[in-house]
Amino acid sequence: MQDSTSILLIYTGGTIGMKQDPVSFDLRPFDFSQILEEMPELKKFGYRIDTYSFDPVIDSSDVDIDFWIRLTRLIEENYSRYDGFVVLHGTDTMSFSASALSFMLENIEKPVIFTGSQLPIGMLRTDGKENLISSIEIAASKDKDGHPMVPEVCIYFESQLYRGNRTTKYTAENFRAFRSANYPVLAEAGIHIRFNTAFIRYPEQWGKPLKATYRLDPSVLIIKVTPGMRQDILQSLTDTPGIRAIILETYGSGNAPSGKWFTDCIKHAVDRGVIVLNITQCLAGRVDMDAYSTGKSLKKIGVTGGGDCTTEAAVTKLFFLLGQYSDNETIVNLLKKNIRGELTEV
Repeated sequence: MQDSTSILLIYTGGTIGMKQDPVSFDLRPFDFSQILEEMPELKKFGYRIDTYSFDPVIDSSDVDIDFWIRLTRLIEENYSRYDGFVVLHGTDTMSFSASALSFMLENIEKPVIFTGSQLPIGMLRTDGKENLISSIEIAASKDKDGHPMVPEVCIYFESQLYRGNRTTKYTAENFRAFRSANYPVLAEAGIHIRFNTAFIRYPEQWGKPLKATYRLDPSVLIIKVTPGMRQDILQSLTDTPGIRAIILETYGSGNAPSGKWFTDCIKHAVDRGVIVLNITQCLAGRVDMDAYSTGKSLKKIGVTGGGDCTTEAAVTKLFFLLGQYSDNETIVNLLKKNIRGELTEV
Protein backbone atom coordinates (compact mmCIF):
# COMPACT_ATOMS: atom_id res chain seq x y z
CA MET A 1 0.00 0.00 0.00
CA GLN A 2 1.39 3.39 -1.02
CA ASP A 3 2.15 5.75 1.85
CA SER A 4 0.53 9.19 1.50
CA THR A 5 3.64 10.92 2.85
CA SER A 6 5.27 13.35 0.43
CA ILE A 7 8.79 14.75 0.50
CA LEU A 8 10.35 17.44 -1.68
CA LEU A 9 14.02 16.74 -2.33
CA ILE A 10 15.83 19.97 -3.25
CA TYR A 11 19.27 19.70 -4.82
CA THR A 12 21.12 23.01 -4.63
CA GLY A 13 24.63 21.73 -5.34
CA GLY A 14 27.54 20.30 -3.40
CA THR A 15 29.64 17.18 -3.28
CA ILE A 16 26.69 14.83 -2.72
CA GLY A 17 25.35 15.62 -6.19
CA MET A 18 28.46 14.54 -8.06
CA LYS A 19 28.83 11.28 -9.93
CA GLN A 20 31.99 9.84 -11.46
CA ASP A 21 31.95 9.33 -15.22
CA PRO A 22 32.74 5.63 -15.81
CA VAL A 23 34.98 6.45 -18.80
CA SER A 24 36.74 9.73 -18.00
CA PHE A 25 36.38 9.43 -14.19
CA ASP A 26 35.51 13.12 -14.10
CA LEU A 27 32.99 14.26 -11.48
CA ARG A 28 29.80 15.59 -13.01
CA PRO A 29 26.49 16.80 -11.51
CA PHE A 30 24.02 14.05 -10.76
CA ASP A 31 20.53 14.20 -12.33
CA PHE A 32 18.26 14.14 -9.29
CA SER A 33 15.15 13.79 -11.42
CA GLN A 34 16.33 10.20 -11.86
CA ILE A 35 16.98 9.66 -8.15
CA LEU A 36 14.55 6.74 -7.81
CA GLU A 37 16.23 4.94 -10.71
CA GLU A 38 19.71 5.61 -9.37
CA MET A 39 18.74 4.72 -5.78
CA PRO A 40 15.89 2.21 -6.09
CA GLU A 41 16.04 1.54 -2.35
CA LEU A 42 14.17 4.81 -1.85
CA LYS A 43 11.09 3.19 -3.39
CA LYS A 44 10.87 0.92 -0.35
CA PHE A 45 9.71 3.88 1.74
CA GLY A 46 6.52 4.13 -0.29
CA TYR A 47 6.64 7.93 -0.06
CA ARG A 48 6.03 10.31 -2.91
CA ILE A 49 9.45 11.85 -3.42
CA ASP A 50 9.54 14.77 -5.82
CA THR A 51 12.74 16.55 -6.81
CA TYR A 52 13.76 20.08 -7.62
CA SER A 53 17.25 20.96 -8.84
CA PHE A 54 18.77 24.40 -8.92
CA ASP A 55 19.95 25.27 -12.43
CA PRO A 56 22.75 26.02 -12.44
CA VAL A 57 23.75 24.27 -9.23
CA ILE A 58 25.39 26.46 -6.58
CA ASP A 59 28.82 25.77 -5.15
CA SER A 60 28.42 26.27 -1.41
CA SER A 61 31.26 28.80 -1.45
CA ASP A 62 29.02 31.00 -3.62
CA VAL A 63 26.02 30.89 -1.28
CA ASP A 64 24.63 34.37 -0.62
CA ILE A 65 21.46 36.13 0.48
CA ASP A 66 19.83 35.73 -2.94
CA PHE A 67 20.32 31.97 -2.62
CA TRP A 68 18.66 31.92 0.82
CA ILE A 69 15.75 33.98 -0.51
CA ARG A 70 15.30 31.63 -3.46
CA LEU A 71 15.40 28.55 -1.22
CA THR A 72 13.00 30.07 1.32
CA ARG A 73 10.56 31.04 -1.42
CA LEU A 74 10.70 27.53 -2.87
CA ILE A 75 9.81 26.03 0.50
CA GLU A 76 7.08 28.60 1.15
CA GLU A 77 5.47 28.00 -2.24
CA ASN A 78 5.47 24.24 -1.73
CA TYR A 79 4.80 24.20 2.01
CA SER A 80 1.21 22.97 1.80
CA ARG A 81 2.02 20.25 -0.75
CA TYR A 82 4.66 18.29 1.19
CA ASP A 83 5.12 16.77 4.63
CA GLY A 84 8.81 17.59 4.73
CA PHE A 85 11.76 18.96 2.82
CA VAL A 86 15.28 17.61 2.32
CA VAL A 87 17.84 20.12 1.07
CA LEU A 88 21.05 18.80 -0.49
CA HIS A 89 23.75 21.42 0.03
CA GLY A 90 27.52 21.75 0.04
CA THR A 91 29.04 21.33 3.49
CA ASP A 92 31.22 24.45 3.61
CA THR A 93 28.35 26.89 4.20
CA MET A 94 25.61 24.48 5.24
CA SER A 95 25.57 25.77 8.83
CA PHE A 96 25.12 29.34 7.57
CA SER A 97 22.22 28.32 5.29
CA ALA A 98 20.49 26.20 7.93
CA SER A 99 20.84 29.05 10.43
CA ALA A 100 19.54 31.61 7.94
CA LEU A 101 16.46 29.56 7.07
CA SER A 102 15.70 28.98 10.75
CA PHE A 103 15.19 32.75 11.07
CA MET A 104 13.55 33.28 7.69
CA LEU A 105 10.92 30.55 8.23
CA GLU A 106 8.77 31.58 11.20
CA ASN A 107 6.10 29.27 12.67
CA ILE A 108 7.60 26.32 10.85
CA GLU A 109 5.77 23.07 11.60
CA LYS A 110 7.43 20.79 9.08
CA PRO A 111 10.97 19.38 8.85
CA VAL A 112 13.53 21.10 6.65
CA ILE A 113 16.54 18.78 6.74
CA PHE A 114 19.84 19.90 5.24
CA THR A 115 22.29 17.18 4.32
CA GLY A 116 25.17 16.47 1.99
CA SER A 117 28.27 14.35 1.92
CA GLN A 118 32.03 14.37 2.10
CA LEU A 119 32.31 12.00 -0.87
CA PRO A 120 30.18 12.15 -4.06
CA ILE A 121 27.10 9.95 -4.11
CA GLY A 122 28.43 8.03 -7.10
CA MET A 123 31.59 6.83 -5.33
CA LEU A 124 31.76 3.41 -3.72
CA ARG A 125 32.59 4.65 -0.21
CA THR A 126 30.23 7.59 -0.28
CA ASP A 127 28.55 8.76 2.89
CA GLY A 128 25.93 10.45 0.72
CA LYS A 129 23.50 7.54 0.40
CA GLU A 130 23.10 6.98 4.14
CA ASN A 131 22.81 10.71 4.77
CA LEU A 132 20.14 11.05 2.09
CA ILE A 133 18.14 7.97 3.08
CA SER A 134 18.09 8.83 6.78
CA SER A 135 17.26 12.49 6.09
CA ILE A 136 14.24 11.44 4.04
CA GLU A 137 13.08 9.03 6.74
CA ILE A 138 13.45 11.71 9.43
CA ALA A 139 11.64 14.30 7.31
CA ALA A 140 8.75 11.85 6.90
CA SER A 141 8.56 10.75 10.55
CA LYS A 142 5.40 11.62 12.49
CA ASP A 143 4.17 11.08 16.01
CA LYS A 144 1.01 9.24 17.03
CA ASP A 145 -1.05 12.39 16.41
CA GLY A 146 0.28 12.78 12.89
CA HIS A 147 2.55 15.70 13.69
CA PRO A 148 6.13 15.80 12.38
CA MET A 149 8.70 14.45 14.83
CA VAL A 150 11.11 17.29 14.09
CA PRO A 151 9.34 20.48 12.93
CA GLU A 152 12.61 22.40 12.66
CA VAL A 153 15.36 23.42 10.28
CA CYS A 154 18.04 20.80 10.90
CA ILE A 155 21.26 19.31 9.62
CA TYR A 156 21.65 15.55 9.34
CA PHE A 157 25.12 14.12 8.97
CA GLU A 158 26.75 10.78 9.85
CA SER A 159 23.93 9.36 12.01
CA GLN A 160 23.34 12.64 13.90
CA LEU A 161 20.49 15.13 13.55
CA TYR A 162 21.33 18.61 14.79
CA ARG A 163 19.39 21.83 15.19
CA GLY A 164 20.65 23.77 12.19
CA ASN A 165 21.42 27.03 13.97
CA ARG A 166 23.49 25.23 16.59
CA THR A 167 25.98 23.69 14.17
CA THR A 168 29.46 24.42 12.92
CA LYS A 169 31.43 22.56 10.28
CA TYR A 170 34.13 20.90 12.33
CA THR A 171 36.28 18.97 9.86
CA ALA A 172 36.96 18.71 6.14
CA GLU A 173 38.43 15.21 6.46
CA ASN A 174 36.01 12.97 8.37
CA PHE A 175 32.49 11.84 7.56
CA ARG A 176 31.21 13.41 10.78
CA ALA A 177 31.69 16.91 9.44
CA PHE A 178 29.51 18.86 11.88
CA ARG A 179 29.31 19.45 15.60
CA SER A 180 26.69 20.97 17.88
CA ALA A 181 28.88 21.67 20.88
CA ASN A 182 26.39 23.60 22.99
CA TYR A 183 23.17 21.70 22.29
CA PRO A 184 22.26 18.00 22.29
CA VAL A 185 21.54 16.13 19.08
CA LEU A 186 17.86 15.98 18.14
CA ALA A 187 18.00 12.41 16.88
CA GLU A 188 20.45 9.57 16.42
CA ALA A 189 20.21 6.99 13.66
CA GLY A 190 21.36 3.52 14.54
CA ILE A 191 19.36 0.35 14.10
CA HIS A 192 16.44 2.60 14.97
CA ILE A 193 16.12 6.36 14.75
CA ARG A 194 15.85 7.66 18.30
CA PHE A 195 14.36 11.12 18.66
CA ASN A 196 15.39 13.24 21.64
CA THR A 197 12.00 14.88 21.95
CA ALA A 198 12.93 16.82 25.09
CA PHE A 199 15.28 18.95 22.98
CA ILE A 200 13.13 19.41 19.88
CA ARG A 201 11.19 22.67 19.45
CA TYR A 202 7.48 22.01 19.06
CA PRO A 203 4.82 24.66 18.43
CA GLU A 204 2.89 25.81 21.45
CA GLN A 205 -0.14 25.56 19.21
CA TRP A 206 -0.21 23.64 15.93
CA GLY A 207 -1.76 25.16 12.85
CA LYS A 208 -0.18 28.59 12.61
CA PRO A 209 0.52 29.67 9.03
CA LEU A 210 4.13 29.73 7.89
CA LYS A 211 5.55 33.24 7.77
CA ALA A 212 8.51 33.68 5.43
CA THR A 213 10.77 36.71 5.75
CA TYR A 214 12.89 37.93 2.86
CA ARG A 215 14.31 41.19 4.21
CA LEU A 216 17.91 40.65 5.27
CA ASP A 217 20.60 43.26 5.82
CA PRO A 218 24.19 41.97 5.55
CA SER A 219 25.81 45.13 6.96
CA VAL A 220 27.76 43.01 9.44
CA LEU A 221 31.49 42.72 10.06
CA ILE A 222 33.29 39.96 11.97
CA ILE A 223 36.41 40.89 13.93
CA LYS A 224 38.38 38.04 15.47
CA VAL A 225 40.52 39.11 18.43
CA THR A 226 44.12 37.90 18.14
CA PRO A 227 47.29 38.42 20.15
CA GLY A 228 49.32 41.29 18.72
CA MET A 229 46.49 42.84 16.71
CA ARG A 230 47.33 46.39 15.68
CA GLN A 231 45.44 49.42 16.87
CA ASP A 232 45.40 51.10 13.46
CA ILE A 233 43.97 48.01 11.78
CA LEU A 234 41.29 47.58 14.45
CA GLN A 235 40.43 51.26 14.11
CA SER A 236 40.08 50.97 10.34
CA LEU A 237 37.80 47.95 10.75
CA THR A 238 35.53 49.57 13.33
CA ASP A 239 35.35 52.68 11.12
CA THR A 240 34.26 50.70 8.05
CA PRO A 241 31.57 52.76 6.25
CA GLY A 242 28.11 51.26 6.05
CA ILE A 243 28.33 48.64 8.79
CA ARG A 244 25.48 48.42 11.28
CA ALA A 245 26.84 45.62 13.45
CA ILE A 246 30.14 44.03 14.45
CA ILE A 247 30.53 40.48 15.70
CA LEU A 248 33.50 40.45 18.04
CA GLU A 249 34.99 36.96 18.37
CA THR A 250 36.75 37.09 21.73
CA TYR A 251 38.75 34.66 23.85
CA GLY A 252 37.18 32.17 26.23
CA SER A 253 34.12 33.49 28.01
CA GLY A 254 34.26 36.88 26.31
CA ASN A 255 37.69 38.29 27.06
CA ALA A 256 39.70 40.74 24.97
CA PRO A 257 42.84 42.89 25.35
CA SER A 258 42.61 45.13 28.39
CA GLY A 259 44.47 48.05 26.82
CA LYS A 260 42.67 51.38 26.66
CA TRP A 261 43.30 51.55 22.91
CA PHE A 262 41.21 48.43 22.35
CA THR A 263 38.30 49.57 24.49
CA ASP A 264 38.40 53.03 22.89
CA CYS A 265 38.17 51.54 19.39
CA ILE A 266 35.15 49.44 20.30
CA LYS A 267 33.53 52.30 22.24
CA HIS A 268 33.95 54.58 19.24
CA ALA A 269 31.96 52.09 17.13
CA VAL A 270 29.23 51.77 19.78
CA ASP A 271 29.02 55.55 20.16
CA ARG A 272 28.41 56.00 16.45
CA GLY A 273 25.50 53.57 16.53
CA VAL A 274 27.13 50.26 15.60
CA ILE A 275 25.84 47.20 17.45
CA VAL A 276 28.71 45.10 18.82
CA LEU A 277 27.94 41.46 19.64
CA ASN A 278 30.46 39.50 21.71
CA ILE A 279 30.73 35.76 20.97
CA THR A 280 33.43 33.28 21.89
CA GLN A 281 36.05 31.89 19.54
CA CYS A 282 35.79 28.55 21.34
CA LEU A 283 33.85 25.73 19.73
CA ALA A 284 32.02 25.08 22.99
CA GLY A 285 30.99 27.32 25.87
CA ARG A 286 29.44 30.74 26.19
CA VAL A 287 30.24 34.40 26.67
CA ASP A 288 29.80 35.66 30.23
CA MET A 289 30.84 39.29 30.38
CA ASP A 290 30.46 39.36 34.16
CA ALA A 291 33.12 36.69 34.71
CA TYR A 292 36.31 38.73 34.16
CA SER A 293 37.32 42.38 34.21
CA THR A 294 37.92 42.62 30.45
CA GLY A 295 34.43 41.30 29.78
CA LYS A 296 32.99 43.73 32.29
CA SER A 297 34.80 46.59 30.51
CA LEU A 298 33.21 45.64 27.20
CA LYS A 299 29.78 45.35 28.79
CA LYS A 300 30.20 48.78 30.39
CA ILE A 301 30.78 50.48 27.03
CA GLY A 302 27.67 48.90 25.49
CA VAL A 303 28.83 45.59 23.98
CA THR A 304 26.11 42.90 23.92
CA GLY A 305 26.86 39.36 25.07
CA GLY A 306 26.04 36.61 22.57
CA GLY A 307 25.80 33.73 25.05
CA ASP A 308 26.48 30.37 23.42
CA CYS A 309 25.51 31.46 19.91
CA THR A 310 27.66 30.10 17.08
CA THR A 311 29.28 32.46 14.60
CA GLU A 312 26.97 31.14 11.87
CA ALA A 313 23.87 31.79 13.94
CA ALA A 314 25.13 35.20 15.09
CA VAL A 315 25.76 36.32 11.51
CA THR A 316 22.42 35.19 10.14
CA LYS A 317 20.45 36.37 13.17
CA LEU A 318 21.92 39.84 12.73
CA PHE A 319 21.16 39.77 8.99
CA PHE A 320 17.57 38.90 9.90
CA LEU A 321 17.13 41.45 12.71
CA LEU A 322 18.80 44.28 10.81
CA GLY A 323 16.44 43.57 7.93
CA GLN A 324 13.38 43.86 10.19
CA TYR A 325 14.21 46.73 12.53
CA SER A 326 15.83 50.13 12.29
CA ASP A 327 16.24 50.88 15.99
CA ASN A 328 19.21 49.37 17.80
CA GLU A 329 17.42 48.94 21.13
CA THR A 330 14.94 46.46 19.66
CA ILE A 331 17.70 44.56 17.87
CA VAL A 332 19.89 44.34 20.98
CA ASN A 333 16.98 43.10 23.08
CA LEU A 334 16.24 40.37 20.52
CA LEU A 335 19.92 39.41 20.29
CA LYS A 336 19.70 38.48 23.96
CA LYS A 337 16.59 36.37 23.42
CA ASN A 338 16.30 32.83 22.13
CA ILE A 339 13.98 33.33 19.17
CA ARG A 340 14.64 30.16 17.10
CA GLY A 341 16.46 27.88 19.52
CA GLU A 342 19.81 29.44 18.61
CA LEU A 343 21.01 30.23 22.13
CA THR A 344 20.51 29.21 25.73
CA GLU A 345 18.97 31.92 27.85
CA VAL A 346 20.29 32.12 31.43
